[in-house]
Amino acid sequence: MKLLKNKKITTMLAMLLMLSFVVSMVAVPNANAQDRMTFPFVDALPNPAGVGQPVLINWGLVNIPGFTDRDGWNVTLQIIDPNGKIENTTAKTWSTGTVGQKKSFMTPGNYTLRAFFDGEYFGTGNNRRWYLPSATENYTLQILENYWKPEHPGHTLPNEYWSRPVDSQLREWYTLMGSWFNQKDRRSNLYAPWNDAPTTAHILWSQPDDQYMGGMAGGNLGPVSFQHGDAYEGKFYGACIIGGVLYYNIAPVYSSGANAMNQTVRAIDLHTGQELWRRDLTSFGTTARLTRGQLMMFFSHNNRGAWGYLWIQNGNNGATWWALDALTGAHMFTLTDVPNPNGGGLSATTQVYQGPSGEMLIYVNRNIGTTSAPNWVMSQWNSTRAILGTNSLGTSAAWGSVVNTAGTPNTYNGTRGYDFDIPIERNRPWYGSGSINAPVAVFPMDRAIFANESIRGITLSAVSLDEDNRGQWLYKDRTWTAPKDWEAITLPETNGQSGWACFSNDPYIGVFWVKENRVNYVFSLETGRFLWETEPQIFANSWGGTTSNSAPEKVIVEGKLIECGGGGIVYCYNATTGTLMWTFEQTDKYTESYHREAWWAVPCFISSGKIYIGYSVHSSQVPLPRGAPFYALDIETGEVVWQIDGAFRQLAWGGRAVIGDSIIATIDSYDNQVYAVGKGPSEMTVTTSNAVTTAGNTVLISGTVMDTSPGTEQHEISKRFAKGVPAVADECMSDWMLYVYKNFERPMGTTGVEVTVFAQQGDHVIDVGKVVSDDSGRFAITWTPPADATGNWDVYAYFSGSGAYYGSWDKSEMAVLAAPEVVPPEPLPPYGWYIAGAAAAIIAAVAIVGILLFRKISK
Repeated sequence: MKLLKNKKITTMLAMLLMLSFVVSMVAVPNANAQDRMTFPFVDALPNPAGVGQPVLINWGLVNIPGFTDRDGWNVTLQIIDPNGKIENTTAKTWSTGTVGQKKSFMTPGNYTLRAFFDGEYFGTGNNRRWYLPSATENYTLQILENYWKPEHPGHTLPNEYWSRPVDSQLREWYTLMGSWFNQKDRRSNLYAPWNDAPTTAHILWSQPDDQYMGGMAGGNLGPVSFQHGDAYEGKFYGACIIGGVLYYNIAPVYSSGANAMNQTVRAIDLHTGQELWRRDLTSFGTTARLTRGQLMMFFSHNNRGAWGYLWIQNGNNGATWWALDALTGAHMFTLTDVPNPNGGGLSATTQVYQGPSGEMLIYVNRNIGTTSAPNWVMSQWNSTRAILGTNSLGTSAAWGSVVNTAGTPNTYNGTRGYDFDIPIERNRPWYGSGSINAPVAVFPMDRAIFANESIRGITLSAVSLDEDNRGQWLYKDRTWTAPKDWEAITLPETNGQSGWACFSNDPYIGVFWVKENRVNYVFSLETGRFLWETEPQIFANSWGGTTSNSAPEKVIVEGKLIECGGGGIVYCYNATTGTLMWTFEQTDKYTESYHREAWWAVPCFISSGKIYIGYSVHSSQVPLPRGAPFYALDIETGEVVWQIDGAFRQLAWGGRAVIGDSIIATIDSYDNQVYAVGKGPSEMTVTTSNAVTTAGNTVLISGTVMDTSPGTEQHEISKRFAKGVPAVADECMSDWMLYVYKNFERPMGTTGVEVTVFAQQGDHVIDVGKVVSDDSGRFAITWTPPADATGNWDVYAYFSGSGAYYGSWDKSEMAVLAAPEVVPPEPLPPYGWYIAGAAAAIIAAVAIVGILLFRKISK
């Protein structure tokens, strides 16, 4: 019986083994020794999640197929909602075997997630293998009502003075950390987002520009200043800001490339004024100079982040570009054969656009056929593609090791950098003799605008650059007939004073300026149709600039066309309708300027809802006109936000004011100093007249509020203000900065800042009051501790900050003792008793005298 039972058990086990073998054969079809098992996965986070909360779903195979973009698995994600509805999504994984998708679920309940792999062949030659089908078990994702998985609370924007580097966990701060890549990118409309632009003239620091002596020469020359660069020898040239560092060329830039001086690039910490490094550019050529900065975002499967570069160009036709590391100035890599829309090397006027990842884009019309059989196309040249070639951006493990191998700068031929070509018909109106003009404006990833201008009118065409519609003409040969008075005008002007002035894609607007009749003609770049024209501007605006001029004076931003010029009047129009919204005129009350008693207005940049405007002219008279204004206007109302006169005279041939990290950097041609304008640190002190007092006794609480910006530590400032530079009210800031940094007269009536004083004992807080400091930085307030305020107290003085300063506080300690107990005197006898007592005393005294006399007589 035992043997029979054992035989039955053995038979049953054998059958189970055979069944399991059959099942495994079904689950793994066509398996052989060379087949590979696969291991799928699916995951969701957060889990559980709330209704509408974004959920990241990751799925794929843990098998790693390879190490290039072409390697990956096709894996299907299946989602079954609480009602049984099935949704399948098939996607190709990265080379890591993973793929992800963010998705929000609007129906509460349990969702079932699975990942399916149908099997694939992978590899080549003897390494080609079949990777077996597989599927995950069910994965449950819970979506709950009235629930939201806690997210990182983030960090508040800085309320104290800050500098670089900023920890990358402080993500919200990016809104304050804008960069400035190139002053000559005129079609960018001088728009500078990602800044909290200054609301006062508060100076952080100043220092010589290291080019020539500055200020007044003096002596036998009289009130004549040292050379400042206007005209033709511009200073502060090529200024850009990357990562909180200001860069500019030290030597002046001459109008003729053959006469250009050897350049040195200077790097200054924008927050502190500290010089970080300087580099001689002679090794790149006698006319090499800094032309622009770049922040490039690189994303590969293994390495991601931003890279900062300075680009060096040799002269006006530099077809070779050198990239310097923005941190150190080290040469990192080189690009040769950079294209130029005008033929030859890249000219100084060539427009370079910024792509979505910071890549530099140039749009060039070129003949890819032959002279006898031309084939004209418009091509997009991409600096990143010139380095990676035909490979896509993500193929490299790390960018740095590609461009610079073991410390050796690599060189790349720029002819590999063309992304795409768009055919350009030969019979377009803008087809020239043997060549085709480059587009007058380009909006990358959107459209390119072509134009032909003559005294007869303007013809516009636009071609799509959108990836889905690339090469399609949005409109062709939209022709507008010019007014009769154009017949007497030579168009376009060779001096750059008539022509296209500015462009915008929000709204799609192009502005054509004619200097003779001083009219702006505004066109829709969405349709190619004429929209409206301005009334003739004041005569002095005839010398204004266009996009080809070194001094752009018209900008389109936030739906507004804002125009400045030699007339000193700022005009603001609704860019779509042409309605004149406001005007602002900056007059010269002392008639120092020679332009209609007004200050030539040049826009520097637009940021935080304000346009910042300075003064400069092509060639200045000597002595320089005093009191040149620098001011900020609210772009909605035209009202002055702040203004300082005689501090930051701009340059027509050099650099204007730029902004980055919410700090303005500008040269002042009055003294050839570089200034940084922005919000600075403050420092508080507080003391009490009595560290120990009694309740009911008045105590004097006093202290100081001082400006501790880096500039206050400069030798020339610290010696004049041995006790420090007082912090003053925003409305007094402009005159105060002229006094502190430029030795102007000490302004009368200067007030300090508001200070809040309170005393604290545990949770018990007593508001002592508010007081305003004076122009020495000192403040004082009295406090009489009440009878119930005994014990040890912390006395605080707090400055909440202003447009010019971050806040600060200080603390002192004092002890309040109970007032001593008053002991009442013993009660006195009634008044009558005083009289009786006095009489008795007199009688006693007489009696004593009588006795003494009697004794004497008896002897």
